[in-house]
Amino acid sequence: MAHDRAQAQTQTERRRLGDWLPRSERHLAKYRLDLAEKARERGAKASRNVVVDELSKLISGDPVLRMDLTRAIGEARDSGYVLGYESIEELMVIVDYLMTYAPPFSETSLIHCPLNAVLDWPMCMPSGYALFRDPALNAQLKRVLNCWCGFLTGPHSREHLTTDAPNGWFSREADQHIGMSQFICDPDKPYWGFASWNHFFTRQFRDGVRPVAGPHDSKVIVSACEAAPYNLQHDVKLHDRFWIKSQPYSLQEMFTARHRDVAERFVGGSVYQAFLSAFNYHRWHAPVSGMISRAYLVEGSYYSNADSEGEDPGGLNDSQGYISAVAARAVIVIACDDAALGQVGCVFVGMADVSSCVIDALPGQHVNKGDELGFFQYGGSTCCLVFEPRVIQRCLPEPRFDDQTPVKVNAQIATAS
Repeated sequence: MAHDRAQAQTQTERRRLGDWLPRSERHLAKYRLDLAEKARERGAKASRNVVVDELSKLISGDPVLRMDLTRAIGEARDSGYVLGYESIEELMVIVDYLMTYAPPFSETSLIHCPLNAVLDWPMCMPSGYALFRDPALNAQLKRVLNCWCGFLTGPHSREHLTTDAPNGWFSREADQHIGMSQFICDPDKPYWGFASWNHFFTRQFRDGVRPVAGPHDSKVIVSACEAAPYNLQHDVKLHDRFWIKSQPYSLQEMFTARHRDVAERFVGGSVYQAFLSAFNYHRWHAPVSGMISRAYLVEGSYYSNADSEGEDPGGLNDSQGYISAVAARAVIVIACDDAALGQVGCVFVGMADVSSCVIDALPGQHVNKGDELGFFQYGGSTCCLVFEPRVIQRCLPEPRFDDQTPVKVNAQIATAS
């Protein structure tokens, strides 16, 4: 690790959306070094988790995967980034440690996505782009992330659900970011009544905290998530070059070829995209009233970047449009009660560590505007609302979206024609 410590980098800071990772590369470098040290200590005493062992065997047994990951690590280190590891084996030790890791609160270097932090630079190096698009690697990464999700859904993940500063999620410092009084909880109970980290992270608002805008006005379309506007694009195409720097939306890729008939409905229509913050609410709500016509999960990538973005600003956080076509996601389509609105597509995209999408509303179920549709476990990434042509008359959060202040869930985002 001396090589890492010697490379005190003056790298360009990356634009990081939603506070999932700190903006300071210095904080991230220190985090990775500290994590690596703890991982080595644990690795000397504990057996490796089966899913991590399978990941290690997959990479070591595939010459292309082994070559690409070895090169990506080397490219990141040669560029001056502090990773905390020098080899695939050292990386596997850290990944194994993260299987029983519950993120603590931090005012300066909050890491909601620890594996993303560990892979942060190799995944956007030249050799990393193809690596993290590999289907076999993504299938095993899914098993790794599901294993971590299992830990976060259990009682042993509640280590930091306390009022103790600086790591406690109910400390005064944390509450200034979260505002726990808005959520259903009981400070008089152990862990404030939360059964697990995921139970806390998918916490629910108290009744009346997020009223539905225009509950009886079908022309008022509301935000499906507590999310900051990212993009608004009209005249979207069935197929487009989602991998280029402008990242246009490609409908068939978003909805998948199996559901081409759904994608075709939205050709020439509009896409409104917004991204979720680490501190905010992570459940999804219906932007309109109607019948659920489709609801399905899409397998996809977890750490794939748009290589057109490059290193500056670089990374997954600036690949929001791209990941709508390639990342693991949930798709829900609503046939609106108001026939003039046609159908509305809702695409909830899991990013990096945030890969577990849970759908509550199933086909054949009627939902009123503001009803819950599902949620992201351990966080959230980005969501797209897709409209048919000539449906949107006006979008309230107009581009350009320089402000990362989230629009409240159930607040009006658009008016229909």
